[in-house]
Amino acid sequence: MAEGRNLVGVDIGASSVKVVQLKQSRKNLQVVRYGYAPLPPQTIIDGHIMSSGVVVEALAKIFQDNKIQSRDVAVGVYGQSVIVRKITVPMMTNEELDEQISWEAEQHIPFDIKVMSIDYEILRRRPEAGQMDLLLVAAKRDEINDYASILREAKLRPSVVDINAFTIQNIFEHQQGLPDDGSIALLNVGAAVTSLNIVSHGISAFTREITNAGNAITEEIQKQVSVPYEQAEAYKCGGGPTQIVPQEVHQVISSACDALAGEIQRSLDFYLATSGEPEISRVFVSGGSAYLHPLCAAVEKRARVPVIVFDPTLNLTVDTKFVNEVEMRSRAAQLVVALGLALRQDKERRT
Repeated sequence: MAEGRNLVGVDIGASSVKVVQLKQSRKNLQVVRYGYAPLPPQTIIDGHIMSSGVVVEALAKIFQDNKIQSRDVAVGVYGQSVIVRKITVPMMTNEELDEQISWEAEQHIPFDIKVMSIDYEILRRRPEAGQMDLLLVAAKRDEINDYASILREAKLRPSVVDINAFTIQNIFEHQQGLPDDGSIALLNVGAAVTSLNIVSHGISAFTREITNAGNAITEEIQKQVSVPYEQAEAYKCGGGPTQIVPQEVHQVISSACDALAGEIQRSLDFYLATSGEPEISRVFVSGGSAYLHPLCAAVEKRARVPVIVFDPTLNLTVDTKFVNEVEMRSRAAQLVVALGLALRQDKERRT
């Protein structure tokens, strides 16, 4: 349960840094600060920050240019150093679970437990079966420390570290609510990673990261059409106001999107085969590549369910004195993690 002041959401992605600050008014949430800074290629690889100085500089510039005074932040992590498992344990009290959780984690995490930070959430208590279902989350401590030290170097105070896939669920739940029945898929197609979170009966039932995403589409254009990376990225994003995208580029994008949709479908099939659920009713897509029509069309064709681009800013008001609303809304699908993080507050307690 959350209470207190909203933290500033900081999303350090593979291609850019996004920062959002929210304020709770009497009627709704308002975006009171927003900042965006692109990062050079290879700054972050599989969630590992390779050029910390570049990220520190980007963060400092965003906070200074956008007059963000609060220094208490929530940051998201992703990549191979993060493990998420849904597990079942015997019924016990919260105190007993706190004592037992390290032992339980050891049974499910393929890393030395001593180098991991462990957390959990109780999904469901089933007293009739003498069991309870948990969402177990573990992240390498070194990775968390790297992010924390970069934030501190940028004169920020890290208060919360969250998992990107769950921040998306948080903002989706806030904006649209979660269905009590059936399953929906929350798909975030970033630059380096596509994250899938299937929410069933209101709780997260399955998460997976696919190391095929927006950058792979850009690289395919670069390779097939023999243009520099920056040009390929511009083609992928529509060519800009002055350039016409060659027909062959459209074909490359369509083929690359279909390949990614195939990987997504394999994950959906695996979930359906192992969960016993009959179907997924809808797929909501966010992330920088959510606006690629061929991707949404390919996922919809394979999954045979409606695919909807999720706009996490839809019901938010904007303080236009400090926020360029047109620019912010043009990047809406890219801000989903930062907005989810910005929902976190400086005083939270476990229920």
